[in-house]
Amino acid sequence: MPASNTLLTIGMITNEALAVLVNQLTFTRQVNRQYDSEFGRVGAKIGDTLNIRKPVRYIARRTPTLDVQGTTETSVPLVLTTQYGCDMSFTSAELKLSIDDFRDRIIKPAISNMANAIDFDGMQLYKNIYNTVYKSTGPGNTPDQLITYLNAGVKLDNEAAPMGDRRLVLNPIAQATIVNALTTIFNPNKQISEQYLRGSMGTAVGFDWYMAQNVPVHTIGVYAANVSGGAVTVTTAVTSGSTIVTGGWTAGDILNIGDVITLSTVYAINPQNYQSTGQLRQFVVTATAVADSGGAMTISVSPAIVFGTAQATVTSVTNSIPAGATLSVFGASGTVTPQNLAFCKDAFTFATVPLPGDMPGTKCSVATAPELGMSIRLMQGTDMVNDRMISRLDLLGGWATIRPELACRIAG
Repeated sequence: MPASNTLLTIGMITNEALAVLVNQLTFTRQVNRQYDSEFGRVGAKIGDTLNIRKPVRYIARRTPTLDVQGTTETSVPLVLTTQYGCDMSFTSAELKLSIDDFRDRIIKPAISNMANAIDFDGMQLYKNIYNTVYKSTGPGNTPDQLITYLNAGVKLDNEAAPMGDRRLVLNPIAQATIVNALTTIFNPNKQISEQYLRGSMGTAVGFDWYMAQNVPVHTIGVYAANVSGGAVTVTTAVTSGSTIVTGGWTAGDILNIGDVITLSTVYAINPQNYQSTGQLRQFVVTATAVADSGGAMTISVSPAIVFGTAQATVTSVTNSIPAGATLSVFGASGTVTPQNLAFCKDAFTFATVPLPGDMPGTKCSVATAPELGMSIRLMQGTDMVNDRMISRLDLLGGWATIRPELACRIAG
């Protein structure tokens, strides 16, 4: 700690700001962070893209005869889209504070909004996730039994997600509700107590549990009450692609981005053995869809519909989504529902790169957190008239969903 008569330097402030930022992140600390160095080698800037390769899939052979399969590589773009920042000013007198006082009085209030913005943007990726579970009474009701979270684990198991690498991020009411239900599971030992104080709920039923105030809230589209009663059907058989043409809606019915649907007779498959999981494949709506005056609606969905190959995502008796298959929407029309997340770290990624530290006419300092690879820059200029130091903190980063199958939404 500097002596009381020592002026805080820009380097001290930058390092302290980064430490505060890292400690206030919840969701971001749990995701894949391995791609920062890839951007760093090319001098990245806003708009730069890194294409992240996904694992290649093959089907095992069970005969002596050679059966050569093509290698199909797929990738996901990770784009540096956002320059997160926080701007502040302080006097030369405030620079005489100890670093502890300066952190508590100035840095923490300034940096908390920056941390919230990063976490908030990351959790908005729930709109890319199709696997969803909820309490038996439907979305819009906070889960109050362990079975809901166990069912999220089943979804990950069915997608061949790795064990021992699973997280749950819940909003405050979901945390309070399930902690009350799990009081006999969470032991009051020192480790669990410390995790609780940090916002982590410890480890149970195969997940590390965390609380975050940035869990997003989803509003389900508005549609007639008979939609999930078999009124809406597929009008054109689908054998591949990402769009489904349906009919039977009421004119003006809407599905929102992030809504989840299922289609009768179309099942999810396990990507390791290509067997049906016995559960209908859930699809997430990727573009707002509106029913026309005749009740027709074309829906864009993820995952892409693939039958019978190493990249298969679905299975059915007809190797198609047949005309006449009925559509159901997960949740009642207009329901507002928090979207807690269960996931493995490789479901999502956040990448940052160091910003230039040699901006002419200013004082600059760049700090990097080795454990996260996260970099932040502090740039300062002087307001001589008012004896104030004008400062801006900046972090250049971007979010991407790498493998949506490794995550599951838990509707509250």
